[in-house]
Amino acid sequence: MLEPGERGDAPPASTPTWRLLGDRNFGPYFVGNLLSNCGTWFQNIAQALLVYRLTKSTFLVGVVNFAQFGGVFLLAPWAGRAADRYDRRRLLVVTQFGAFAVALTMAALTRADVATAPVVILLALAMGLTLAFAIPALLALVPLLVEQHDIAPAIALNTVTFNLARAVGPVLAAVVIKTLGIPWAFALNSVSFMALIVALSVIRPRPQHQVTGAAPRLRESVALVRRDARLLAFFIAVTAVSLTVDPITTLTPGFSTEIFHRSDTLTGYLVGAFGLGAVLAVRFIPRGDLRLRTFSATLAILATGMVAFGLSRSVPVALVALFIAGLGYLMTVAGTTTAIQLEVDDEHRGRIMALWSIAFLGLRPFGALLDGFVGHEVGLRQAVLLMAAPAIVVAIGLAIADRRGLSAASPAGAPGERSTR
Repeated sequence: MLEPGERGDAPPASTPTWRLLGDRNFGPYFVGNLLSNCGTWFQNIAQALLVYRLTKSTFLVGVVNFAQFGGVFLLAPWAGRAADRYDRRRLLVVTQFGAFAVALTMAALTRADVATAPVVILLALAMGLTLAFAIPALLALVPLLVEQHDIAPAIALNTVTFNLARAVGPVLAAVVIKTLGIPWAFALNSVSFMALIVALSVIRPRPQHQVTGAAPRLRESVALVRRDARLLAFFIAVTAVSLTVDPITTLTPGFSTEIFHRSDTLTGYLVGAFGLGAVLAVRFIPRGDLRLRTFSATLAILATGMVAFGLSRSVPVALVALFIAGLGYLMTVAGTTTAIQLEVDDEHRGRIMALWSIAFLGLRPFGALLDGFVGHEVGLRQAVLLMAAPAIVVAIGLAIADRRGLSAASPAGAPGERSTR
């Protein structure tokens, strides 16, 4: 854990974050990661629609999501250790080549019309294995691309790549699937992984602190988080977000056809509305002295949007509701992720971000199974409302904790603010 004097001087909130796009290291990384993330949304939308068309089952769509993100949960101890022990850039290149091969296989099998639901689930599992090792390394690499005082804006911009892709990728995927077909969506995703490989080949990150000797255990990082009330609160907030937003991927095909009686490609526009809200929320990412009530408010915005989506009876209302949910989502995730990254030193960063991947993606498979099952057996609206509950409960809990005097000061705040008030 970094001591107060080791965090570096973060730039003021008025510092132009976008200027980092001109940095020789961060700029190529940003573009490559953005293209790769857009391709991933091609994959997500295509495999969800393919399974839904084959089976008409929201539960099996949930199973696909479970398969894709289950590896993050199971492999986190080894993935985090690898990100700390080995060169992160080289590790990322290997994972991207693996993902390229899986996506290309999916495109070929779909083109040959032999991609059954079990085949899609199996390949989603293979993609998840590459994802499990890529995420901690990807997140832990960012602080090595910029100077110490630029780490916070760089992390915020890295979050933007995921959410700009969430806004653009699903819409483009819907257009490609409608005009060219599902195989092309998988093929374009395979090309997108090459974009990140090219970017990784031209950047020159600062040397990382590679762990040698006895391999540190992930449970040491778990203990480290448990000892810091602020870190623990951030991780709880991230977990609530992960569970609450899962219906956006798992249930939107069903909403498109069964609730709104439109083409299933409406899924891309619904997901895109959420992503657009997330992109525009960049302007409102919490900075400075953060208290728990800040994230209580952002979680409340997310929950409000998701509840409104679950109750919506028209496409325009659903789009607006998901846009609002996207605002709350990004403000919560970007604020907490930036704080977590700044709170730890480079020696622990890979394993801490592996824990982050468990909180944000590793629990999502179980959420996908739950809301997929409820959506199939009880109803789509009921499933969305059920999954909004974690955000509501945690928002209330953080508000109560803040009123009782538990402060969650951002690492960007003044030294000495880490104590409990």
